[in-house]
Amino acid sequence: MSALGSLTRRLGHQKWFAATLRLLVPADRLVGRLTKGRVVAFGLVPSLVLTTTGRRSGKPRSNPLLYVPDGDAYVVIGSNWGQQHQPAWSLNLLAQPAAEVDVRGRRVPVRAEPINGPERERLFARLVDEWPAYRTYVERAGGREIRVFRVFRLVPAGEAVA
Repeated sequence: MSALGSLTRRLGHQKWFAATLRLLVPADRLVGRLTKGRVVAFGLVPSLVLTTTGRRSGKPRSNPLLYVPDGDAYVVIGSNWGQQHQPAWSLNLLAQPAAEVDVRGRRVPVRAEPINGPERERLFARLVDEWPAYRTYVERAGGREIRVFRVFRLVPAGEAVA
């Protein structure tokens, strides 16, 4: 891991840092779109661009997200930087589980599976290993990680497109 990646992981626990990164999400979306998913989260953590269908608008909605691999699938968490409300993309996946990810320059259709129980705990631990600030986000959101932070496994649903 690079020194900048290590610094980013340490700063991730700070409320001001999360607020600043939230403001940078539109720029991150643009960089992800321009690089076709090759550079997301400014290359600091393993990331993908998730495109969901807006549950109200029906329009495509793209969000850069940290992920951990789980076999052929991608695991993401709706932490919303430690806020107490769900991120819109997580609600979109509950309404319409068919989505698409851009990861390392490949576009992959996926189907979202909400994860619960012991499997959720296992995957949450893997996410925390990658981004330790998730534990801080749980505290910031009132310690109710089960209700607040949904974990999804994004399972490839078809052939990837380069």
